[in-house]
Amino acid sequence: MNTLTVLYSFIYQFGDNFAYLVLSALGLAIIFGMMGVINLAHGELIMCGAYVTIVSAKAGIPLPLAMLLGTLAAAVAGVLVERLVIRHLYDRLFDSVVATWAISLITQQTMLLVVGPAIEGVSTPFGSFTLGELSFSTYRAVLPLIAITVLLLLYLLLFHTNYGVCARATIQNAKMASCLGLKTERIYTLTFALGAGLAGLAGALYAPTMTAVPTMGSSFIVQAFVTVVVGGANVLVGTIPAATILGVIQTFLTASYGQLIGQIGLLVTVIVVIRLLPQGMGSLFSRNR
Repeated sequence: MNTLTVLYSFIYQFGDNFAYLVLSALGLAIIFGMMGVINLAHGELIMCGAYVTIVSAKAGIPLPLAMLLGTLAAAVAGVLVERLVIRHLYDRLFDSVVATWAISLITQQTMLLVVGPAIEGVSTPFGSFTLGELSFSTYRAVLPLIAITVLLLLYLLLFHTNYGVCARATIQNAKMASCLGLKTERIYTLTFALGAGLAGLAGALYAPTMTAVPTMGSSFIVQAFVTVVVGGANVLVGTIPAATILGVIQTFLTASYGQLIGQIGLLVTVIVVIRLLPQGMGSLFSRNR
């Protein structure tokens, strides 16, 4: 295996890890950073997006449209959770943690009873390509570009739309925003739906790459929390540097010592970052700005 192939293999694996970290963390970062809610049902929203995508695709709906339906289904589920549960638990951090954890467990067991232990997934689009002795999935090579595109669209939404202005005003001072005529409860609902929809999008995008099981959200939520903790509450400023550093560490350690050591490396990185930068990496960029 020549040096060029080894280098590209590392870049490909880094891009795959980067996309996985960004897409799994965005919804969690939106809900935590903008609303101060730790959503332990985040993984189940990802599962919702994956399941709806697979069922829709098997029903004959084109895969891109099936992914859109998965994203919308998770957003609708987020609206229901916010209106029925989360709305009554704002400023009660630990209560919201317990409540969302309960939702997570209930959802997992319900899906296990209704759908079964697993459902057959859909095939990965775009095929594969070879470089030297190695074969690579074209779809996984495209995922990092999709992750960056989603971040850019999120930036435009938050800084160049009326919703973004209202949402940022509500976050900075909800009482003042309410006095100025903003319907803060509606803003909170839309924000939670946005975070849930981003979680559903992650599940929809990764539905063709893995087996859908009721507990699949658990594999996402660990990576999501690691990225959010390292990046900090500022989703747009902290997510990219956090995912970049964590992606490099995970790729290097996994390639050198195996997947288990790669996961341990992520957790060690979280400990170091919390010790040196309690507000996450985003605080460095905010401070410099």
